[in-house]
Amino acid sequence: MVERVLATPAALELIDTLRERHGPLFFHQSGGCCDGSAPMCFMDGEFKPGGQDVRLGEIGGCPFYMGAAQFAYWEHTQLIIDVVPGRGASFSLEAPEGVRFLTRSRLFTDAELDELRRDGSMGGDMAKSA
Repeated sequence: MVERVLATPAALELIDTLRERHGPLFFHQSGGCCDGSAPMCFMDGEFKPGGQDVRLGEIGGCPFYMGAAQFAYWEHTQLIIDVVPGRGASFSLEAPEGVRFLTRSRLFTDAELDELRRDGSMGGDMAKSA
């Protein structure tokens, strides 16, 4: 099955480290407010998805969401969450580590898009309002 969001080994290692320190985690792809368009990592419950957020899947066992308006632009791409040196100007949990999460992407192939359509997940999964 095609996944909408993946994580590199470096990102998965950082997720494990952050989870050991902070407990369950949650990701939301920022829409550009404070830190450009960056994946933001929060402690579970610190950020609640709303009715206009789309669940793209999980990385490292953590749910990953994006706002519906932003998803409309990204729905044809697979997000690949990576880690790079440097500190983003964010509220994300990795900021004190001297690294930051970064979103890379690639376009889905026609076959992958067909699979998403057949699956009924072309539009993502809308979050339930909390």
